[in-house]
Amino acid sequence: MTTPTPTPALRLIGLSKAFGDKRAVDHVDLEVPGGSFFGLVGPNGAGKTTSLSMAVGLLRPDSGRAEIFGVDVWADPVRAKELIGVLPDSLGMPERLTGREVLTYLGLLRGMEPEAVAKRSQELLEVLELDRADSTLVLEYSTGMRKKIGLATALLHAPKLLILDEPLEAVDPVSAATIKVILQRFVAAGGSVVFSSHVMPVVEQLCDHVAVVTGGRVVASGPLDEVRGGSTLENRFVDLVGGQPVSAGELSWLAS
Repeated sequence: MTTPTPTPALRLIGLSKAFGDKRAVDHVDLEVPGGSFFGLVGPNGAGKTTSLSMAVGLLRPDSGRAEIFGVDVWADPVRAKELIGVLPDSLGMPERLTGREVLTYLGLLRGMEPEAVAKRSQELLEVLELDRADSTLVLEYSTGMRKKIGLATALLHAPKLLILDEPLEAVDPVSAATIKVILQRFVAAGGSVVFSSHVMPVVEQLCDHVAVVTGGRVVASGPLDEVRGGSTLENRFVDLVGGQPVSAGELSWLAS
């Protein structure tokens, strides 16, 4: 008897998007295995954020489709969004509410029971050390605090897949360590994570699969060890995207 192929947590099929004459995403095909901690890396302007925005239903693609555990994001958006928690690159949320009020509002908007919303909100605020800012409006949050409350909103409804765009950016080291533990436990319990970052050591520390994106295309994808091919991810990344380090003679005036 043939064993059925597991449904990918995220599948992008021929996904494309252009802005005027610039093709930001060029027929991207990508599969994220269920239960994986998947890193997405690429230079600035590579198309990572645009791809993720289309994958979660925030930006309509010109062509192609995205599936969350087999559910078409654009054909059945309500069901697809029940399965995911999203921390986008630029997170907009109600500015005139406290963090607890934001979680309460979004939890009830999702149809969660008030008791569950209150309990989970309290736990998330405590773990992410936002409970001490209980009377502070989101308007007054630092960039790092905004990242943390954004992660809390992504986790609140216990999704099956987290899609996180630079979740550790501007977060202090202690909070970053806490977030890493939360994400590792999430994956260990059967969840899946797509993690976009520019910090290669963090990707190597956390991820078991990785994809490298450049010029709107996926140029390498698979298990971490296969993609880095016996080198470091940073060295492999530079080889794939064609970057060149500064030579000894360049910017010599800085040393004068």
